[in-house]
Amino acid sequence: MTAPTTDKADAQRPALGRDFSRLWWSAAVSSLGDGATIAAAPLLASRLTDDPRLIGAASVAFTAPFLLFGIPAGLLVDRIDIRAMMVRVDIGRALLLAVLTAGILGGWGGLPLLYVCMFLLGTGEVLCRNAAQVLVPFITPRAGLSTANARVMAAQEAGTGFIGPLVGALMFGVATALPFGVDAATFLCSAVLISRISRTRPVEAAPERTGVMSEMLAGARWLFSHHLLRSLALVSCLINLAGSAMLAVLVVHSGKVLGLGPFGFGVLLACQAVGAVLASRFAPALTERLGREGALVATAVLITTSETVLAAVPSMYAAGAALAIFACGTVTWNVVVVVLRQTLVPQHLLGRANSVYRLVAWGGLPVGAAAGGFVAAEVGTRAVFGAGAVVMAVVAAGLLVGARRRWITRADPAAQATETD
Repeated sequence: MTAPTTDKADAQRPALGRDFSRLWWSAAVSSLGDGATIAAAPLLASRLTDDPRLIGAASVAFTAPFLLFGIPAGLLVDRIDIRAMMVRVDIGRALLLAVLTAGILGGWGGLPLLYVCMFLLGTGEVLCRNAAQVLVPFITPRAGLSTANARVMAAQEAGTGFIGPLVGALMFGVATALPFGVDAATFLCSAVLISRISRTRPVEAAPERTGVMSEMLAGARWLFSHHLLRSLALVSCLINLAGSAMLAVLVVHSGKVLGLGPFGFGVLLACQAVGAVLASRFAPALTERLGREGALVATAVLITTSETVLAAVPSMYAAGAALAIFACGTVTWNVVVVVLRQTLVPQHLLGRANSVYRLVAWGGLPVGAAAGGFVAAEVGTRAVFGAGAVVMAVVAAGLLVGARRRWITRADPAAQATETD
């Protein structure tokens, strides 16, 4: 009786290895700095202008590269050494933030510099997010993919949504440039950690390449021919559209509707991170209990609820709870969908298929951020949240139909084999 219990515990907690630990620490450290910048960038924009459209433009600048460079980033990830690329990008982002810090200290760090820096930081994010998701299956056992992805997301959310924003808001109150300088230092630490990873994804031999355009289209053709992943990419686009619109105007909502200052805005972001960290801890078990179809329906319901609460209840406590619920939904969604991509996409196409998926899914980010700014300027922030609730209610209904048809189980040969056994 003892052996089966031990085996079950080991299966639930697979050893992920030193290379994964280094990747995790890299994500944790850089995300801490990113969280400071996420809180400080809209605060800096709101200090330079009171126009919600110009404040939201900072989010547009950061997310536009997801749409513009998604496919080329995937091709690059499939062609080169992932580890070396991530190190170079982190060093580049550190230098970029150093320039922004110098600009703020020197008095020439206005909105144009902020927009340029956010755009280039977003470009680096496109490359490194894609590369990290491709790298995970090569440095962790297949049985540990759900746990590995959940832990990376927990580190990212704890940094970008909890500790980082709180610290960033406090640092912004002390010195406007301080959070950006700290973020630069965290990217340098991340570069050192990534450079110490011993394994990486093998690079394809040059004779196998058939041309840039052909290779880019290969990932697109594969993804769009796969009904499940194609559908999930479109749904992710809608989720990101609603979520990006919400987050783009959150700083305006927290100040004008909730009456919060910079630190209060950081606390709101921290509430979001608390939900994300909890979800990343329990998402694998929840998915196992509800099934992947059921887990995705639950995420859509959670996000719909959060948008509805933000639209209907002008209270900082309700807003904090709503943001925590929103994060629970998005992290659970990501845990399920990322593992599906890592297991269903052929490894030699993973970077390109990932990039096409992200092009579709993340294409909703700049659109949502821009739309949120314009709607907030015309009719207020609560209308942005109400529109997001309507979009997510439609998404939840569609996912429920898919769940009844067991669309994920039918698309995953491994799941079908398990059911047969």
